[in-house]
Amino acid sequence: MKQLLEDLRPGLLDPQAKALVGEVQWWSMTELDVEDPFPVAVLGEGPPLLLLHGFDSSFLEFRRLAPLLSSTFQLFIPDLFGFGFSPRPAGSVYGPNAVMRHLDALLQRMPASDAAGVGVIGASMGGSVAVELARRQPDRVRSLLLLAPAGLSGRPMPVPPLLARIGAWFLGRPGVRRGLCRQAFADPDASVGPAEEQIASLHLKCPNWALALAAFARSGGFGGCGEPLPRQPLHVIWGDSDRILRSALKEEALAILQQPGETLEGCGHLPHLDNPQRVADCCVDRLSP
Repeated sequence: MKQLLEDLRPGLLDPQAKALVGEVQWWSMTELDVEDPFPVAVLGEGPPLLLLHGFDSSFLEFRRLAPLLSSTFQLFIPDLFGFGFSPRPAGSVYGPNAVMRHLDALLQRMPASDAAGVGVIGASMGGSVAVELARRQPDRVRSLLLLAPAGLSGRPMPVPPLLARIGAWFLGRPGVRRGLCRQAFADPDASVGPAEEQIASLHLKCPNWALALAAFARSGGFGGCGEPLPRQPLHVIWGDSDRILRSALKEEALAILQQPGETLEGCGHLPHLDNPQRVADCCVDRLSP
C-alpha cells in the first residue's frame, strides 16, 4: 500500500490532500497477524489528538481540518482496519472487532507522555468507533468530539454474503461514487468538483478493497455503540443539511446522548469538510487538556 499511495500522490488534484499524504508514516502491527504496515498521518505539535474517519473513507477525509489543528495538537490520523489504504490480506477477518484491535495497538504506539490522555475526533461511523474506543481505553482517552455520528443506536445488521458482494460491487461504480460524494456535502454544486470526486474513490485502487468491504458488511458493522455512554467529556456537532444521516437515526442518537450538541448551518454529513474552521475552533475549545 505504501508504494501505491506514493505513486498516487503526484496525481492528486487537492493540494491539501497531497500535503497530508506527505505526512504519512507506516507503522508495523504484527500482533494483528498482518505483515504489511499500516498508514498513520502524523503532524503537528502539542497534546495528542486521534482522528477517526467514516465508513468506506480514508485519512484524507481530514485534509482540510488537519492544517487548522496542527499548531495546537499533535495529530494522529490512521486508516481504520480494512478501510482507506490499510493492508487487506485475503485471509483476515474484517469487522468491528478487527477495527478495535487495530486501534488498541495504535494507541499503544502513540506517545504516552501526556498524562491527560488522548483526545479523539470521530466522524460518521468514526463517531461510534470513538465511543467504543473510549469505553475500552478509559485511561487513555480524555475527551471526544463526534461529527454527525452514525451507529450509536440500533444494532449490528449482518448482510448475507451474496448481498454483501453485490453491495461492494455497487459502491465501486463510478456514478455511485460521484453521487455519494455529492450527497455528503451541503451544497454539492459549489463544493464538489474533480478533486473531491477523486479523493472519494482513490482508495478503491487498493488490492482487496471489495473483499474487505463485503466482509465488513457481513459482520454487521457498528450498531448500538452509544450505550452505555463513556465517562469522558463528549461533544457532538451536526450539520443542518445532512442528507445521509436520516432524521430518525439522528433522533435516536440524540436520545442516547442526552444532549443536543451544536448544529452548524450550511454543513452536510461532513461538517469538517463544509466548515473546517468552525470545527477546528470547537476542537480547540473542547479537546484541549
